[in-house]
Amino acid sequence: MRKARKQSEEMVLICDFMVSLLSMMIPRFLVWSEGVGAENIRIRDWLSCDPEIPTLPKNFYSLNKKADNGQHTLYTDNLYMDFESVKQLSLQHSKPAGLLLQYGTAGFRTKAEYLDHVMFRMGLLAVLRSKQQKSTIGVMVTASHNPEEDNGVKLVDPMGEMLAPAWEEYATSLANAEELEISSVLADIVQKESVDVNQNAFVAIGRDTRHSSEKLAHAVVDGVTSLGAQYQDYGLVTTPQLHYIVCCRNTEGQYGTATVEGYYKKLSKAFSDLIKQNASSGDSHRSVRVDGANGIGAMKLKEMEHYLQTGLFLHVLNDGACGKLNHLCGADYVKVQQKPPPGLDMKPMERCCSFDGDADRIVYFYNDGAGHFHLLDGDKIATLISTFLKELLLKVDLNLKMAVVQTAYANGSSTRYLEETMKVPVYCTKTGVKHLHHKAQEFDIGVYFEANGHGTVLFSKSAEETIRQLAKHETDAKKREAAEMFENTINLINQTVGDAISDMLLIEAILLLKNLTVQQWDAIYTDLPNRQLKVKVADRRVIETTDAERRAVTPPGLQEKIDDLVKQYKLSRAFVRPSGTEDVVRVYAEADTQENADALAHAVSLAVYQVAGGVGEEPKPL
Repeated sequence: MRKARKQSEEMVLICDFMVSLLSMMIPRFLVWSEGVGAENIRIRDWLSCDPEIPTLPKNFYSLNKKADNGQHTLYTDNLYMDFESVKQLSLQHSKPAGLLLQYGTAGFRTKAEYLDHVMFRMGLLAVLRSKQQKSTIGVMVTASHNPEEDNGVKLVDPMGEMLAPAWEEYATSLANAEELEISSVLADIVQKESVDVNQNAFVAIGRDTRHSSEKLAHAVVDGVTSLGAQYQDYGLVTTPQLHYIVCCRNTEGQYGTATVEGYYKKLSKAFSDLIKQNASSGDSHRSVRVDGANGIGAMKLKEMEHYLQTGLFLHVLNDGACGKLNHLCGADYVKVQQKPPPGLDMKPMERCCSFDGDADRIVYFYNDGAGHFHLLDGDKIATLISTFLKELLLKVDLNLKMAVVQTAYANGSSTRYLEETMKVPVYCTKTGVKHLHHKAQEFDIGVYFEANGHGTVLFSKSAEETIRQLAKHETDAKKREAAEMFENTINLINQTVGDAISDMLLIEAILLLKNLTVQQWDAIYTDLPNRQLKVKVADRRVIETTDAERRAVTPPGLQEKIDDLVKQYKLSRAFVRPSGTEDVVRVYAEADTQENADALAHAVSLAVYQVAGGVGEEPKPL
């Protein structure tokens, strides 16, 4: 009865609208047609130019279901979006049977051959998001540090940030929908998000160097054009470059010129202006070896060298000329293996850094005089940058709230140094760069880095404006110089997302300005020895955590066991968290010595195995 009553009400609404429309259309059409001549009459032209034609009620929404075949036409705001054309084109990008994917912090990732339908559908979703936000939306085809056989896709929101959480859920629903369900899923998004289908849409598309990326990018284009939206294919770009471009387009050029060349020019000028402020007589001809992971970062860094007329010499290795993407190279390899890529001939104390496959992560490393390998990961990078910014804050004498955001994986020594020595507040969030980014937005200056080397610095609008005004109008010479240095630093940072190229230039500038060697940077604090392990369990969902994943709530008794074990070692801590992708529990432990860190990690692993339903062999001592 309720359904019949609703349909009746909709019919009354439609009839009232049609009567109103016809009563106005007929006389106005006759007058208009006399003016243009019978041979030039096009109804569409008349409808588009006559402002007096009434529109559907603002909140009117209806689905015209044709039989039971899943065909939908969405009516809203005087226009309609016919999803039948989408359905027909979608058949060319069919979904593999039984495949289910989840949109996470990194978007979708899996084997490239399974992603054609996902790319098409993310093109559709980007159009709806663009209409809803009245802004350009980005679509990046990449799988970052994954093997070359994989690929993936992620959407970029208007200010260059990651996709909003609610739309991550829409992405998952749309990617997993069966063919007959696509229209209804799209219509449901339009209704829930009050999308004005009359709004223009624009999508910016980028891709990395994987062999599969070009074809998959074409599938994105098919999705975008099937809904009549405009797009620009920027071709081969790093992930941070696409984020930058999206932000530039949506700020009408205030953030920079929305091209790859604009990116090069902005960062190069900021770097040049910043290092010109170097008062010391330090090494003005600096060099750094860059492991490009055989990816897009190497290609783009080589392009950028033309713009860097500064005395910084870049020796790019693993540039994609012959090696395989992310194979025995890249930031993830160096971080996990704790050694340089094979074939990298390192001189003692020579600065080296590694990008990941799409150039949104960076780690530094070097060999000391005895040939021992030293890694400077995201924690070391965050500490260097935070120290530099805190010193600038003191020089300009501004009361701005600054903080560093970390995850539970941050080394305890870095946290203690920042809080106790630098007096910078440190906050901890759940694992996942989106959590760090959102927390960093709460401060005037928010520095965030994951230990894997993904991170950046965010400045509030008011803080940025205050610093820029000080650089222009401050009468005290020392304060003005410090403010100018601050302004150049802001211009050098890609605030939209972690950016290996931007971060590298910032690090190189800071080392020069502070006259620091890589060994002196490394010695700011000493990492506590740590160990990470995995424990196979029957169901990872039995582990629930709180306090930014640092304490286990379930199963009962597990956290108490961990607390008792931690008390047995100096400077120690440990935590466990469920994997997001497989039935394993991840264990992290650190202590005063590597032997103690290993022993604590093993003991905690045993506790997880015994209390949380471990399967297979019991964890063995390291």
